[in-house]
Amino acid sequence: MLADKNILIGVTGGIAAYKVVEVASRLKKSGANVRVMMTKNATEFVSPRTFQEITGNAVSVEMFGDAANFHVAHIALADFADAILIAPATANFLAKMAHGICDDLLTTTVLACDKKIIVAPSMNTKMFDNPATQSNLQILRERGVKILEPATGELACGTTGKGRLPEPVEICAAVEKIFTDKILSGKKILVTAGGTVEAIDPVRYIGNRSSGRMGCEIAKTAADSGAQVTLIAGKIEVEPPKNLTVIRVESATQMREEVLKIFDSVDAVIMSAAVADFRVKNPAAQKIKKSDEMTLELVKNPDILRELGTLKQNQILIGFAAETQNVLEYAKKKLAEKNLDFIVANDVTAEGAGFSVPTNIASIIWRDGTVESFPKMKKSALAEKIIERVANLSGDRKISTVNDA
Repeated sequence: MLADKNILIGVTGGIAAYKVVEVASRLKKSGANVRVMMTKNATEFVSPRTFQEITGNAVSVEMFGDAANFHVAHIALADFADAILIAPATANFLAKMAHGICDDLLTTTVLACDKKIIVAPSMNTKMFDNPATQSNLQILRERGVKILEPATGELACGTTGKGRLPEPVEICAAVEKIFTDKILSGKKILVTAGGTVEAIDPVRYIGNRSSGRMGCEIAKTAADSGAQVTLIAGKIEVEPPKNLTVIRVESATQMREEVLKIFDSVDAVIMSAAVADFRVKNPAAQKIKKSDEMTLELVKNPDILRELGTLKQNQILIGFAAETQNVLEYAKKKLAEKNLDFIVANDVTAEGAGFSVPTNIASIIWRDGTVESFPKMKKSALAEKIIERVANLSGDRKISTVNDA
């Protein structure tokens, strides 16, 4: 089930740390490549040597102690992981993680990781129920961290209540689930990405700044979520994902043609392309020679998003609004005019939200006016949130998701 998956286990200073030895062993036997990080307090309960013998990998404890094994240890470990499991997670660690405090190798590595994170809290019942702990857990849930509920039973302090670390078999099942839970299993999805190219002559063109990063992340996430994905890509700066069908196009007209060819045969269209609004009316057959002035006559390109809005029947239709001002106002107008179920809006002038960067800052606006605003995050993380909402909406309906950035 976990063959060739890289699992990073973070062990914090709780008495239940001894149970995590069995967790590491089970994950290893399931085919995973397991590495363990421990806080200094955790080493008071279990020896790093124990985890090393179980996993076959050196255990990381000190922030600068792994200099010989890694180039910038916390980044190397974060990049290694396909998923991070924190078990047991103490109240102290949860508070640090929720508020971005980095004072050791484990907290720093977690902050540097953009993969799935599972946290298994374990502590005294009163500490778990404390409003501070519950607030920290809610912050982490809202960020997409998977929280395993503690079990109820006899605790190390002699009391009985909620706070026990779940059994190793349950923890391992939760780790497996994040790799096997396919929310779009059986769906066929069409994704478009990148900017369209409108020829002036055989050498020059009118284009835009879209890099295609967002669309490629959406396509990858859809495929990882079980969907059969076709990616129609214009001009992109990144390599398209490998586990899907790729169709390359240049102009808006070509993109419309390819989208309409398969629109009726798919369950979803996620159109992340930044389609040019205009094209040159009469492109030159030969390269235009340099002169002091040149006048181009432009005509409107087809509005693919609007057209799909008129064609949809039971499909879900999602749009993007990449704006530079009045973001929510313009996005709400597009939402209504193009018959969308929700729209993802962002200000491309904001730092960390523009073109050719790995991050984005966006809001999802729903038909009822509800707005979900997200902080700056990697485009891969935003793609997951979009796909999750599309999957939640889909049910038994046919899906059609469009990004008209």
